[in-house]
Amino acid sequence: MSAAAVYEASRLSALSSTDVWWHLRTGLWILQNHTLPRTGLFSQHPDLPWSASSWAYDVLLGTAHGVLGLRAIPMLLMTFKGAVAWITFHLASVGRRNFWTAVALTAVAQYLMRGVQPPAVLSIALFGAELLLLVHCRRSGDPRILFWLPPLFLLWANVHIQFVAGLLLLGLFLLALGIEQALRSAGVGWLSNRIRPIPFSKAGAVAALSVLCSLATPYSFRLFPQYGRSLYSAVSFHYGAEMRAMTFRQPEDFALMLLVMGAFFVLGRRRSLEVFELMALVAATALAFRIQRDIWFAVLPCVVVVGDGPLWRGGEENEENRRGWPEALALALTMWVFVAAAACLPGQNALLTRMSREFPLKACGFIVKNRPPQPLFNEYTWGGFLTWYLPDYPVAIDSRVDLYGDEILDEYFKVTTAKLRLDANPDLASARTLLLDRQSGMAIALIKLPALSSQYQLVYSDDLAAVFVRQ
Repeated sequence: MSAAAVYEASRLSALSSTDVWWHLRTGLWILQNHTLPRTGLFSQHPDLPWSASSWAYDVLLGTAHGVLGLRAIPMLLMTFKGAVAWITFHLASVGRRNFWTAVALTAVAQYLMRGVQPPAVLSIALFGAELLLLVHCRRSGDPRILFWLPPLFLLWANVHIQFVAGLLLLGLFLLALGIEQALRSAGVGWLSNRIRPIPFSKAGAVAALSVLCSLATPYSFRLFPQYGRSLYSAVSFHYGAEMRAMTFRQPEDFALMLLVMGAFFVLGRRRSLEVFELMALVAATALAFRIQRDIWFAVLPCVVVVGDGPLWRGGEENEENRRGWPEALALALTMWVFVAAAACLPGQNALLTRMSREFPLKACGFIVKNRPPQPLFNEYTWGGFLTWYLPDYPVAIDSRVDLYGDEILDEYFKVTTAKLRLDANPDLASARTLLLDRQSGMAIALIKLPALSSQYQLVYSDDLAAVFVRQ
């Protein structure tokens, strides 16, 4: 469980996220104005409706930044990933007492999900917690365990929009209960005897209450249609590499395939039907293999099934008696490593230097000093960073897909990939200053093509960025 902290302390991947910066800017704005945004703040489209669905995380990030500075960003990610590892360990321990098997599965899960950034990593932790509650309820037959779900959804709906996926999992759970109840009434004898019957009425009442709790946000029901726009928009599938199907060109693709195969093998070896586990595994696998970003949907159910497999059955009674000391030792070691990793994080200046490899800090310094005319046209991957670093310059674009919509984003990508004329994009046509990747096709064209270089003057350039001003 400490591996995530060590990995983040050494790689500082959170600082490279395109989203964390506009989350930070939003959190600081909320703390300063004591209200929540409802339109496109920090952009050149301030009239477009927008809901800060992760407002509670944004406030947490802004508060932590006020105390710790830039160190807050990797420290929060280290904390969240530690929580994911802890929940994954307990998912792997459901029904078993094999400590080292759970540790191994947790390590595999951390490897597969190592690239996830906040606030999405919070959804992984809460999705895992929900799955843990549902599985424990099925194993024990005690519906009172489900009473933890409404407060979980109350928290989840205010920190990340993936709470909708949690509601879908809960709906799948209810569907499985209905199917199992119908099969028992029909006298079918091949249902698993490890699954205890749960009253459908009680589970349905808890599910209804969970839906009501998910509406207890400042934006209420508006987050439900926003879910599709922000996470599964058409333009994201067309231009986003993370939205494509797995190519099996990376080791983690094969690792996930082996984990999924192992989970289906374990279910087959049981020779009895566990409806919810099978349905969850099939649905999650289909999604994970279609969208690389969502592989974690398959990882967590696989960990539950494989961790409860027949290969780890031996010595359960004795293992239960010996379980206390390894867990206590592992927890103490994890905390020690986490504190040591946090203490080794670089200071503010070193973090800024590290960020300059990914983001145009020098070019932004030039803009702050020389104040070129607005409006600004910017590189897509830098938009979120610019909302934080250049608050006086509203951005033309950033990674808030739900704010800009498919039409604006599609026009942007077509113009920057030379599929449309420059004047076909309203933001570019009206821009007075352009901040572009120095190696991008547009920047090279503005420098080398006489028809364009006569319109745009290169006023700053370094190895990463170029700044142009319209003549």
